[in-house]
Amino acid sequence: MGVSAVDELLRSVRSGLRRIDPAEAAAAARQGALLVDIRYAALREHDGLVPGAVVVERNELEWRLDPTCPHRLPEATDPDLPVVVFCNEGYASSLAVHSLQTLGLTNVADLAGGFQAWRAVGLPVV
Repeated sequence: MGVSAVDELLRSVRSGLRRIDPAEAAAAARQGALLVDIRYAALREHDGLVPGAVVVERNELEWRLDPTCPHRLPEATDPDLPVVVFCNEGYASSLAVHSLQTLGLTNVADLAGGFQAWRAVGLPVV
């Protein structure tokens, strides 16, 4: 069996993304980037949270980060806002970042390896 359609989509989408490692994501957060956790509740409850990250479940992401949307987060007022999106292992976040770029966000990155990579290198988790 060849590559699945979703794997091909992921490969294609990632070719246009900025993907960063956990150390780069932590540095971006220290410089004011908004860390956005799109994991679902059970994963957050089981594994913990990245301190300072905002939780926006995947099904609400576009509405919460679109600067033109009345339902946006208070921080999401500028399409150039630095944003780092992460999921559990870095797959769903790639698709999410692509969607945000389509909405016009210009400074959004995908955390390669997601929360699990963040935790594996010993970055803070609460």
